[in-house]
Amino acid sequence: MDLTVSNFELHFDAENPTTDTSPARKAYKKQLARKLFDGQPGGSNSVINFHGKAPKTSHGDEETHRLYVHNRGSPPKKHGRHIPRDPDKILDAPELLDDYYLNLLDWGKKNVLAVALGDSVYLWNAADGGIQQLMQTQGEGDHVTSVAWAQEGCHIAVGTSGRQGGLREVKLWDTERLKLVRTMEGHTGRVSSLAWNSHVLSSGSRDSTIINHDVRIAEHRVGTLKGHHQEVCGLKWSPWGTQLASGGNDNLLNIWDDRYTKAPGGTTGQSLFHLDMHQAAVKALAWCPWQRNLLASGGGTADRMIRFWNSMNGNCLNAVNTMSQVCALQWSQHDKELVSSHGYSHNQLILWKYPSMVRLAELTGHTSRVLQMTQSPDGTTICSAAADETLRFWKILSGGEQKRKESAAAKESVFAMTIR
Repeated sequence: MDLTVSNFELHFDAENPTTDTSPARKAYKKQLARKLFDGQPGGSNSVINFHGKAPKTSHGDEETHRLYVHNRGSPPKKHGRHIPRDPDKILDAPELLDDYYLNLLDWGKKNVLAVALGDSVYLWNAADGGIQQLMQTQGEGDHVTSVAWAQEGCHIAVGTSGRQGGLREVKLWDTERLKLVRTMEGHTGRVSSLAWNSHVLSSGSRDSTIINHDVRIAEHRVGTLKGHHQEVCGLKWSPWGTQLASGGNDNLLNIWDDRYTKAPGGTTGQSLFHLDMHQAAVKALAWCPWQRNLLASGGGTADRMIRFWNSMNGNCLNAVNTMSQVCALQWSQHDKELVSSHGYSHNQLILWKYPSMVRLAELTGHTSRVLQMTQSPDGTTICSAAADETLRFWKILSGGEQKRKESAAAKESVFAMTIR
């Protein structure tokens, strides 16, 4: 409020252009000096308005009004968390199949990553970096087509392409004992998608059917869902276990409830919702973990859309054109964010802010389409697998409040040790 000092500062800046290189800022200061001090050094004829409204202008003062509006309202910059643009780790994945319809990657609750490479499944322990081979298919030409951890994290389901002319199998493995627990048949085409709901394992196949297996009983086949005409390449149960989403190469997205349990023989072709807005195969599916009944789906090369659905009424809430094939989707466990991985033509990952769908980060590095994606159990890291036969680990998620508390506690501990 010292007008003499203010007058000096304004005229000093005007006479020393190196202190501000913005022409608009210079003009603003010149006009402000004239208004505050009537153009006279040391002048005291001034009125300062704190009410947030632009001053009234005469006919010749449009420039003053424009500069006032331009300069008065610049909001402070928001400093979000740092999002690394480079992977934290890169692992080789030789013989990873370049097939859009398969699901070859899953990260279990016990912090073990399962990846299918050709005819084998390998387990990578994220805690100590140890790697071991879980299994290998026996038939000639038989390869692994899908993997999915059970919720408790000790058992994993493995789908296969099967032998020529034979039934395709879903195998259930105990990963702690490295032992095959049981084999379940039923499909006549390769098993390209798997999804767990407690003790029920759902499998989707190239034969266009979905089979629900109750792994506790000998007669495991408790339901058959017939809502697709081509390969079922996407399959996800909601976190609450009440709805199953399935996507197919027929461009269809189906949402199922428990009506199969009341159908004769457990077989039904009637889904809760039959959604046909995508224009290409629907492989990428993700249920929101923090908003009930919110489902995200992504379409293939001819579609390139991410769509958001209300699974209670089947309404499409929003659609975003990603300009690239959508291969996989992952919701952040703790923040309102979504990660998508892409194939043709950008081969990248994108971190989105929901619901605005503003791009927070675009992650490049893979040289081929990013076909598979999964998330660490602590919700901090995304693992992506691409046709370039590499796995890349991206620490781009916050990990939530617990992670922030642990980080703050660690900093306090370091500080306490320092002052001792």
